[in-house]
Amino acid sequence: MSESTTPASHDLLRFGIIGVGIIGQGHAKRLTSDAAPAALIAVADQNPEAAQKIAAEHGVEAAEDVTALLAREDIDAVIIAVPSGLHAAVTIQALDAGKHVFLEKPIEITVEAADRIRAAEQRSGKILTIASQRRFAAENQFLKQIIDEGKLGRLTSATIEVPLWRSQEYYDSGAWRGTWALDGGGALMNQGVHLVDLTLWLLGEVEELFAFTGLLAHERIEVEDTVTVTARMKSGAQLTFQATTAAYGNLPIRMNLMGDAGSIVTENERVVHMHSRDGLELPEFTPREILLEGLKDFVSAVQNQTAPLVSSAEARAAVAFIEAVYESGRTGAPVRPAALPVEV
Repeated sequence: MSESTTPASHDLLRFGIIGVGIIGQGHAKRLTSDAAPAALIAVADQNPEAAQKIAAEHGVEAAEDVTALLAREDIDAVIIAVPSGLHAAVTIQALDAGKHVFLEKPIEITVEAADRIRAAEQRSGKILTIASQRRFAAENQFLKQIIDEGKLGRLTSATIEVPLWRSQEYYDSGAWRGTWALDGGGALMNQGVHLVDLTLWLLGEVEELFAFTGLLAHERIEVEDTVTVTARMKSGAQLTFQATTAAYGNLPIRMNLMGDAGSIVTENERVVHMHSRDGLELPEFTPREILLEGLKDFVSAVQNQTAPLVSSAEARAAVAFIEAVYESGRTGAPVRPAALPVEV
């Protein structure tokens, strides 16, 4: 941002961060970097010593606790980066305190909790968005554009692969990891949710799905490390979605989108194949720091009172998909994801 377009310091949106684990620390670095679109004022954590350490590293204040941080009049918005199963309690408290909220993914671990968050959002009148940074990659925005413009024709099918590796040490590193109560799920809820969001953003709503889930390569966790889903979209397109944290090696996250007028394949956001009946050309993509782009989108939404790119309704849809997957995995039956209530 050039000097002439840099907003005066008193015009900057003022942030607090709740939760200073690995994700929260990343947000603190972005908010105190030269590229930051806002200002970091204070942090809070259930571990006061951790909050004090991160605050000292970035030259900001450490609030005594979450309530104290939310009571501050010099904070306009908060980033919430606590374990997933605590999202509703902290987010509702923040919205009711009159703060705009940038919430880490997923919105919550159940549809019921997501609906409570959405009710708080509506009564507060504040801006809420959920971290889904893959939408901000230039390549994914190109996919969205060509699908919406019909450049691939009618989408007929898609395959999504999220083959990741997480060691046993990863799961053992925190008592909340791999638990239903706080993680809300495994390879799909924790790691795969970004691709679930991206898939629904590109393909639309799911009519019905069937899933297999399993714990195949890890111990001492309650949730799945491997899941395979087949789904029928409301558009009629068919989807296969596979996610795992039991794929040793550096495999790419892969997305194949196939239509009756074209197809496109990406690996880790990079387009590796594109062919269309009408000779669609691939543009040059400018690399983006997608985490920063998500933050900028939220700041712009607050300052201009516009809708952020990622809405709470869309984030709820991702959780409804995942909840349906887990139900199908348990029951061995096809499941329809929970629809958005008319009154919310």
